[in-house]
Amino acid sequence: MPVSAPPGPRSRATRALYLIPLLALLATGCASASGAEPDADPTAAIPLPGPDDGSSDEGSPGTAGAGDGAHEPVGDGPLHDRVVVIDPGHNGGNAEASSEINRLVPAGPQQKACDTVGAETGSGYPEHLFNWELSLLVKERLEADGATVILTREDDEGVGPCINERAEIGNEADADAALSIHADGGPETGRGFHVIVPGEVEGYTEEIVEPSRELAEDLRREYREGTDIPYADYLAQDGLDERTDLGGLNMSTVPKVFLEAGNMRNPEDAALLEDPQWQERAANSIARALAVYLLRE
Repeated sequence: MPVSAPPGPRSRATRALYLIPLLALLATGCASASGAEPDADPTAAIPLPGPDDGSSDEGSPGTAGAGDGAHEPVGDGPLHDRVVVIDPGHNGGNAEASSEINRLVPAGPQQKACDTVGAETGSGYPEHLFNWELSLLVKERLEADGATVILTREDDEGVGPCINERAEIGNEADADAALSIHADGGPETGRGFHVIVPGEVEGYTEEIVEPSRELAEDLRREYREGTDIPYADYLAQDGLDERTDLGGLNMSTVPKVFLEAGNMRNPEDAALLEDPQWQERAANSIARALAVYLLRE
């Protein structure tokens, strides 16, 4: 599947308008929490539109600041003081660099391979490209509402970075949230998405377990409501999977989760993952989940 160029960002004049109702409703919900029903979600009905409503005044969103630590707020929208790290899993050059990606690196109490190649659909659409394309769309939406967004890699042609380096990018940025975007390579008969959360690993994850769980629950809800992909039926429990063996989580000092956006080996999931229009919807859902989490802080 060819690389699809992301649409240009919205004009700055319209950017802050989409999350202002979300911000107001969150404030109202917090103020009246004592009288709310236990399962009520005051943000559940507010959409976060995609950036398709105006001409650009900045050009392509690009891949600014992957791990360089030098970042400035890009706008004055509701997320103007928030920093988000988006980690597109794998990379396009990994398959040709086996010795480099197979070397062992710190992953918490143990060591693991620097990186892996990733999965692909039956038609050959590679996970690394899906991760990259979806990450650009999410980045664009968050920046449109003022967030500073840092990607862990600059393109889809390189190697790595290693799992510990990806985590360190979020740590150095002191990110308010970090999200690693993936698609699973599960059994062909299984379908669905899941969100991976860090379990408690002594000396590593104690401080991020609780906020990461909150982020995961926001992402699980918004992603399920905004896409046609159900919870995974072949692993995890109700769309959440707690892991203690992933270096990208164990080495993180900021709230972080992994999204397995669907099963690339399942034909029904793959048809959606390959569809650029569906990717726009998925990006809306992911950006909205991150906004809900960030505005609650």
